[in-house]
This record gives sequence, structure tokens and C-alpha cells, in this order.
Amino acid sequence: MMFFAGAAMGPELESLMTEATLEIASVAGWLWQRGWAERNAGNISVRIDAANPQKPNASPAQQEIPLQKSFPGLADKLFLVTGTNTRMRDVAARPVENILLIKIDGAGTGYQILSPPGKTTLRPTSELSTHLCIHDMMVRNRPSQRVVMHTHVTELIALTHIKELCDAHKINKILLGMHPETIIFIPAGVGFVPYLLPGTTTIGELTVKVLEKHDAALWEKHGIFATGRTPGETFDMIDLLAKSASIWFLCRSAGYDPEGLTGSQLAELSKIKF
Repeated sequence: MMFFAGAAMGPELESLMTEATLEIASVAGWLWQRGWAERNAGNISVRIDAANPQKPNASPAQQEIPLQKSFPGLADKLFLVTGTNTRMRDVAARPVENILLIKIDGAGTGYQILSPPGKTTLRPTSELSTHLCIHDMMVRNRPSQRVVMHTHVTELIALTHIKELCDAHKINKILLGMHPETIIFIPAGVGFVPYLLPGTTTIGELTVKVLEKHDAALWEKHGIFATGRTPGETFDMIDLLAKSASIWFLCRSAGYDPEGLTGSQLAELSKIKF
């Protein structure tokens, strides 16, 4: 699987790119099957790090695209990013045609598209600014995390259409209280981002503030952003949160107000480490 034909990128970097691409493709299929990626919804980015990187150089003929803000901490870094207007079902079926390799320039003010070869009209996700804001924070604060994932989980979006629940404390009381595994694997819970126009630096910066304290960020009336070490791990986090929200809605639809796990039960569960 070649992303940048003719580039001498070294076997380690090429192997990392191939592995990440296959993981993105698998997760994209799961997002589509779950109904969380209608039309062109959802986007994924993965930072590609190599211990001894031999990074491909952009051709002088390749256009440099300016970023909405500068990211000096991401200078010269490589990212695999799903393309704008691509369908997750197509990412799953034809990843090389629907995922781009981009390289941030040496100043962190722009980027060049290194792949896929021949697809000059394909551009990164419209949420690229938010992805890079989050990656910039992860490089500084938790470098083991390399993945940013955004998707439209039906049950989680539904929670944010209930005005009295549009609060991080109330949402976490529901999500952490409905299933024991949620607090075990998502101990910092979910942050809440009030509705803002997507695709802007403003919502990206606010999302970063939320993710500095939480494991995921729920955008009001829109969807969820989550981070992780691998695409699979990041999907698992979102999957758990969806399960908790589903349990809550099932209880409510049956006419009951779910009790949820008690404070002492949550405290006991939070001591379990994996």
C-alpha cells in the first residue's frame, strides 16, 4: 500500500502508515454500521510518529495550504486524515482513495498534501482545525495519544437536545452511572461544548480546554470528539458512552427514571485499573 509514490520514507514509517490506514478503515466501517456516520459525517486523524523517521519531502510543485492558526508544536509532523465529503463506508472500502497524508510545514502555519497520488481535488476534513488544535495539546500533554475521532452518535446527540442536561456534571452523572465499565475505562468522563459553528478555530480551542480535563468532548446538538492511542481504543471509548446513553433512554422509554450506580459503587469501581 503506497501513499506517496516515489517517496523514500523508510520501512518503519511506511509500516506505521500502512498499519494506521488499515485501523482507520476498520473503524470507519464500524462507525457506518452503527449508524453514527450518515452521509459524509465523521472524521478521523492519526499522528504518524517513527523512532527514526525518514519523512517524505513535499515536492516544490505541491501547493502549501495555509492553516487558520499556527501550530509550531506540530511543525514537520505527519498526519493521516480522512478527506472532506468522504463517506465512512467509502473510507472502509477504499481507504487509500479517501485518506490523505499531510505534512505540516516547518513553521506550523500551513500544510502540504502528500497523498493520495493523483487525487489533487481531495482535501482534509472540514474539521481539520479542531483536529490540529487537539493534536497540538496531545503532543504537549499526552504524547502517547495519537488519534482524534469525531462522529455523530445518535444517543449522545439526543442527550444534548434535552436542555436541562446540557451540563457536564449532569451528563456525566448519566453516562458514568449507567454501566460499570464506563467509569473504569473513561474515569475523567465527558466534557460539554455548547453549540458553536463547526469547522472553526473557536470551537477547536474550546474543545481543547474541555479535553484537557476529560476523556471526550460532547458537542451540543452535533456529536462527540474523543482521543486515544489507537483508532480501535478511541472507538471503544465512544462505544461505551453510547451504551450508557442507550441504557438511560431505554429505562426512560419504559417509564422509569433509572437509579444508576450509587456514589459508593462508583468510588469502588474507579479503583479498578487496566
